[in-house]
Amino acid sequence: MPLAVEFRSLSFAYDGGTPVLSDVDLCVAPGEFIAVAGPNGGGKTTLMRLLLGLEQPTHGEALLWGEPAARFSRRSTLGYLAQRSQLGIDAPVTVREVVAAGRLVRSGLFGPLGTRHALAVEEAIARVGLETVADRPLTQLSGGQQQRAFIAKALAAEPALLVLDEPTTGVDVEAQEALAQLLDRLHRELQVTILYVSHEFGAVERFVERLVLVRGGIVFDGAPSDLPGVWHDPSHVHV
Repeated sequence: MPLAVEFRSLSFAYDGGTPVLSDVDLCVAPGEFIAVAGPNGGGKTTLMRLLLGLEQPTHGEALLWGEPAARFSRRSTLGYLAQRSQLGIDAPVTVREVVAAGRLVRSGLFGPLGTRHALAVEEAIARVGLETVADRPLTQLSGGQQQRAFIAKALAAEPALLVLDEPTTGVDVEAQEALAQLLDRLHRELQVTILYVSHEFGAVERFVERLVLVRGGIVFDGAPSDLPGVWHDPSHVHV
């Protein structure tokens, strides 16, 4: 089985400027739960843009299941949760409508969903524990609940890979812990590959199998327990 994600000797610079990333080699097996962390400006978001095919490497390769990421043939199997500032949470839509939009992407349908697809929407809502607020406007929910709604949207498309970009921004510590536990459960139940991208990793540290630190390249890749002590200081990650 091909790797879910592979970067081979990858480098990237915007418009021929100073490289943001240099000589990145990284392999992610199907079903892994990995935290990708590093300081703001360190290149982790750019790495995810390359992974999603939104940018192309200056040198090297970015592959999804053995295919060039920019030309990946099964894009409906990619689930992406953008930063909250990019999610359009002021839109006057309900949780169920948001999640149904994710199913439409998977099914390729337009208009009302059939019974099978509608059931998939309800299952995704139940998996994130939002059944009781499914018909409430998204704007009436807490930050943590909004994040859960967008995770359900991604799950409704039955993704093979779920990428979360700064998922805990703007939510309190309790919501961060609840989100980490949710992702751990989803990983175990669905065997989905998860990349949790953030400038800090404390919420998921005990759940992830690997931690990848990005600072212009890969500066650490291993079990969180093997991380040098200085990196456990969040202020160091922000540097």
